Amino acid sequence: MLKFICLGSGSSGNSYFLFSEHYGILIDAGIGIRVLKKHFSMNGLSLNRINAVLVTHDHADHIKSVGSLSNEYGLPVYATASVHEGIGRNYCVSPKIKKENIRVVRKGETFCMGGFEITSFDVPHDSADNVGYSIQYGDVNFCLITDAGHATDDFGTYISRANYLVLEANHDEDMLMMGPYPAHLKKRISGDFGHLSNKVAAELLGKYATERLCHVWLCHISEENNHPELVRKTVDAYLRSMGIVVGKDFMLDILKRRIPSDIYELRGKQ
Repeated sequence: MLKFICLGSGSSGNSYFLFSEHYGILIDAGIGIRVLKKHFSMNGLSLNRINAVLVTHDHADHIKSVGSLSNEYGLPVYATASVHEGIGRNYCVSPKIKKENIRVVRKGETFCMGGFEITSFDVPHDSADNVGYSIQYGDVNFCLITDAGHATDDFGTYISRANYLVLEANHDEDMLMMGPYPAHLKKRISGDFGHLSNKVAAELLGKYATERLCHVWLCHISEENNHPELVRKTVDAYLRSMGIVVGKDFMLDILKRRIPSDIYELRGKQ
C-alpha cells in the first residue's frame, strides 16, 4: 500500500512524504526538523521511516532542514547538480549536506529506489534550478508540480499519466494585482518564473486530466493573495465548464500551509 501526507505547503515551509510499508521518500524539507518530528509523531510516524529526500529547488522554504535531516539520519539527498550547488550557497541551510549523501539527478532520466521509479522534469522558476517529480510505484503514478512560473508541455505529459497529483495554485490574479505587495514582487510572482495562478492550475487540469486521475491536491496557496475557498470555486467552476465534475471524476483538496493533511492511501484507479 502506498500512502501520502503533506506536512506543510506554502512560503512558510514545504514538505511531502510518500511511503510504502518498507520505504519512504520525503519530497522537500522546508520545515524545521523539530516541527517535522512533531508532525510525523502526531500521525504515528517517525523520521526513521524516511529513506531518501528529493528536492525540487533551492529556495529556503523547500530546503531549510535538508542538511540537518540528511546528516542526522544518514539520508541521501537527490537533486539536480544546479540545485545542489544552490543548497551549498544558501545561508538558510546549516549544516550543509555531507558529500557522501549527495545524489545528482538528471531531468528526464528515470532512477529507481525502494520499488519507486522516479523521473524529474523541468519546472520554470527563479531558482538555481527546479524540477517536478513523476513517481511510479506498482500501478500507481504520483506527480508533484510546484513553484512554476508557467505551464510547459512536460506538465501535460506527466499530468496525463498521474493517478495522484500535487499541483501549485499559488494566487488569484486579481487579489495579487490589487493587494499590498510592491510592484516588483507582483511582477515576480505573476511572471514566467514565478508561481502558478488558480486560473492556470484549473486550465492544466481541464486540459490534461484523464480518467485515471483519482485525487488532486492544490498546494503552495498564498496567504496574502489567495484563499482556499476561492481556489476551490475557481477550479471547480472552470472544470465544470469543461464537463469535469470534482468529487465525481476525481477528488480535490486544498493543502494547508502549516497543518499536516490526512494520510491518504493511494491506489490505482480501476
